[in-house]
Amino acid sequence: MKKAVRMILAATALAAGLSATSAMAQITFRNVTDGSALDLSNARDEGKDTPGVKQFLETGKNPYNSKPACLKKGEELMLTACSACHGHYAEGKIGPSLTDDYWTYPEGKTDEGLFSIVFGGARAQMGPQYLALTLDEMLQVMAWVRHIYHGKVEEAEWMSDEQKKAYKPWSKDDKLEVPAGAECT
Repeated sequence: MKKAVRMILAATALAAGLSATSAMAQITFRNVTDGSALDLSNARDEGKDTPGVKQFLETGKNPYNSKPACLKKGEELMLTACSACHGHYAEGKIGPSLTDDYWTYPEGKTDEGLFSIVFGGARAQMGPQYLALTLDEMLQVMAWVRHIYHGKVEEAEWMSDEQKKAYKPWSKDDKLEVPAGAECT
């Protein structure tokens, strides 16, 4: 009898955890190494309720990819949180390049997949980033990584057809213009 009660309590707790996660996201994000569902309730409380995060969790598309103020914040976060392994320009060091058209995990070709890699971690030394970065900060870093892409445009699955037509590979000499007063929202 006690075993049955424990099983019922465990099932109830699991269901509660899953419903909390699904209430947060319309999409089930998956760990790229084992396919398990990522538990977004593990994310830091701040940065969970921004309009950008809400939109991303519903659509799987990063709304910050073309917002200069978000790109600037993403650049700053990339330099502090990611450059030790991926390089100052995400060119790759002990971690792979994030700017070309080769992805260790093919899921990185979509915003949904790249988020899953950042949030849930990957093999080797890349652990989950949900303790270091908020969900909103993860989207900003992802936007910067997309901005500095210099691979083949046909491999950029996160780009719309319109973006692909206007695509110009990024160069270190490119200067990001952020309009005065622009905010990442």
